[in-house]
Amino acid sequence: MVSVLKLSNHAAQQVHRTVRRPWGSYTVLEEGPMYKIKLIVVKPTSSLSLQMHHHRSEHWVVLSGDAQVVNGEQQLIVRANESTFIPPGTKHRLANHGTEDLVMIEVQTGSYVGEDDIVRYEDVYGRV
Repeated sequence: MVSVLKLSNHAAQQVHRTVRRPWGSYTVLEEGPMYKIKLIVVKPTSSLSLQMHHHRSEHWVVLSGDAQVVNGEQQLIVRANESTFIPPGTKHRLANHGTEDLVMIEVQTGSYVGEDDIVRYEDVYGRV
């Protein structure tokens, strides 16, 4: 199977669709030239870095758990079946202060949705 993926130059031969991070994981469900859809799981008491993207916006829809969100100057809690929109150039952070996994869908749209379009300002895992 790996040989077939390599011959067709399929992305799965280089990067697994589920990526583990210190805070949890994300799985790329679908992607195209100007969009990417991820399933994100944030472990209890974990948070992503305070960050910003130049070329993409993000729409977060919470499936389960409570998301503690920094969205520009706003700090809010986004619960199951609620969402928030982060425009390009806006500092943002996602955290889970609960005791259960936070599960959400992230829809990225913009002229570039690569993982390297990130500016980190603060990070508890030393990635700044």
